[in-house]
Amino acid sequence: MDTINVDSRSADIRERELSNLMKRPFVLDGVTLASVEGFIQGTKFPPGHPLREKAFASAGVTAKRMGYDITHGGAGTYIWWNGERIPYGSAWHHKTIVRAIEASFRQNPWAHVLLRSTRGLKLTHDVGETSEDTALPADIFCGILEDLRDEDDPEVDICLRQLLHG
Repeated sequence: MDTINVDSRSADIRERELSNLMKRPFVLDGVTLASVEGFIQGTKFPPGHPLREKAFASAGVTAKRMGYDITHGGAGTYIWWNGERIPYGSAWHHKTIVRAIEASFRQNPWAHVLLRSTRGLKLTHDVGETSEDTALPADIFCGILEDLRDEDDPEVDICLRQLLHG
């Protein structure tokens, strides 16, 4: 099976646009977010922390770096979302990220069409580095994308057909 490597630095538009680092604005539980990465990093800060809102409004490497010190400084044992304190790396944490990823694609039709265009391909996420304290391991991230991609969604299929066939 052919693969596609999700990486924000890729020359392939699909590989790049499927990355959590890409600016893909969406709303989750009434909160406006600039990117999935901004969501992931912002939730590391408790409500009221000055970096929380800044992270939520960020994308790309800027967003990724915002949570680095708190996670690597040993403070990253919890995330905060919707008034809940959630254990970092737990199934509940992953489910929260799944909701953000799904919202980011469903609210950005172009990105959803690009994701759908990868049907039949195995998604990977090898960016040349690994981290044991990542919020979302590569295999789980790719599984989330593949599950979302493979859902039946007639609207997205129509958009994809129009894109491919004019």
